[in-house]
Amino acid sequence: MSSIPNSDAALKSMQQAGEVLMQGFGQLLAAQAQNAQGTAPGVAFPGMDTEALKSLQQGWMARHQQLWQAMLNKAPDQPAPQVVSPEPGDKRFSGLAWSESPIYDYLRQAYLLNADYMRQTVEITPVADGKAKDRMRFMTRQIIDALAPSNFVATNPEFVRTALDTQGESIRQGIQNLLADLEKGRISMTDDAAFEVGSNLANTPGAVVFENALFQLIQYSPLTETVARRPFLLVPPCINKFYILDLQPENSFVRYAVEQGNTVFMISWRNVKEDLGQLTWDDYIEQGVLTALRTVNRICGSEQSNVLGFCVGGTLLASALAVACARGENPAASLTLLTTLLDFSDAGELGCLVDEASVATREATIGKGGLLRGSELASVFSALRANDLIWNYVVGNYLKGNKPPAFDLLYWNSDATNLPGPFLAWYLRNMYLENNLRVPGKLEMCGVKADLGRIDMPAFLFASREDHIVPWQTSYLGRRLLGSQTTFVLGASGHIAGPINPASKNKRSYWLSDSDSAVADNWLAASTEVKGSWWPHWTAWLKQYADGEMPARGRLGSADFPPIEPAPGRYVKEKA
Repeated sequence: MSSIPNSDAALKSMQQAGEVLMQGFGQLLAAQAQNAQGTAPGVAFPGMDTEALKSLQQGWMARHQQLWQAMLNKAPDQPAPQVVSPEPGDKRFSGLAWSESPIYDYLRQAYLLNADYMRQTVEITPVADGKAKDRMRFMTRQIIDALAPSNFVATNPEFVRTALDTQGESIRQGIQNLLADLEKGRISMTDDAAFEVGSNLANTPGAVVFENALFQLIQYSPLTETVARRPFLLVPPCINKFYILDLQPENSFVRYAVEQGNTVFMISWRNVKEDLGQLTWDDYIEQGVLTALRTVNRICGSEQSNVLGFCVGGTLLASALAVACARGENPAASLTLLTTLLDFSDAGELGCLVDEASVATREATIGKGGLLRGSELASVFSALRANDLIWNYVVGNYLKGNKPPAFDLLYWNSDATNLPGPFLAWYLRNMYLENNLRVPGKLEMCGVKADLGRIDMPAFLFASREDHIVPWQTSYLGRRLLGSQTTFVLGASGHIAGPINPASKNKRSYWLSDSDSAVADNWLAASTEVKGSWWPHWTAWLKQYADGEMPARGRLGSADFPPIEPAPGRYVKEKA
């Protein structure tokens, strides 16, 4: 397997293989475009730039010809020529086995050429609807990722090498891994046995001091002699579990907030089952966020709390505060939003998956009651980064027979949650599809017309520069919707690694600017990069709204809300 026969037959065989693969790409692409345009099979797309398509095809054929000739003319003792290289960060073909054999090197380079051709074809396909074009890009990427030669036994040299080196043990172990994952119903991304919620995850000391059918309220034990007079409530997303904010002590945002002298409370959402499948968006506001906020203020004898919402939790929190303000209530002194959308005009890659047909289907099937299963939700998020969260583990677990290493973040990522159907259907239609929250008075929530402009407490907005779920430019638009002074901070990395950037490790960087421009890119152009974690900067901002200090409370809860059970409570341990 170290050389390729230098013959016309070999060249013709490889050329035919490339053409067959390209035909498959073309047929799939045509089907997508026809679906997006509503055209019948075989009908030319109106407005198609035939010259651009012809030029693209000629370029693709020329590059393949260059690859075939380079492979044939390669000297036996020379490395394979590189006509095309993987994109930065693509590690699928980084193993030596891919370059040591011209056969496999040809396969990977031909694949990369075909993939590039397919992406460019999408870009010149005339689709007027921007979301339809985004869906084409998304589906094209799914096809490209799935057809990579690294994903298949017959075309992955690392599978062969590992099998030979282990005398077939890797094949046996890979089959065992596959059978185990089939039983679990999901691909293993980490060593599940290495973690236990409440033991080495979500183990910041505290107690559950309130619960209803929808959530438990956790109060954390103080770690300082004095604390801020105002309590601090965190509202995590209900689409996954709260302990992303409390993984292990060294990367726990919860523990950090407690160490900074805050009396910290956390909402732990219920992993709903069929009996709660009728819950609505209003239920999550009234029975969830607003109930938690009132309870926190009663426990601490405070008129107001400082509040933080993360992702969907931030959208829920802002909605709840808009409802409270419409009622003449003012239960919060400051608002922090982490990677949160209030304006959904560009909702990232998730937005391209939401259209009228898909939402109407959800409304018809589970909109009046039922569940979106956690496994389905997890599959959607994994598909957004299929090479990293699907195919990487298909190759490692099943082809190579490896066991994935222990990784707390991926354990959390696999700990799926269910969502009630009415909540989901309302959220998809009014946020992702119709973008109604940004319009003052457009949405009625909990019996009142909601207006984000009436939220008049100071707000701290954090977004992540490489976030594919909440694009930072769209998150920035929330500044013009809130009715008070806002501070915007842009962090490095993505949707999770951006917010979870511990001050103790002080890695990566963040950007600050005094600009109040309505245009996100103008704000960035005027910004300054600061090395390290953004957490200390946020702490300094939050201290402005502490309302002074007081001795740390000697007990958790209160006479009306005594501790029910130790943190992290029962709800977070419930499986989907």
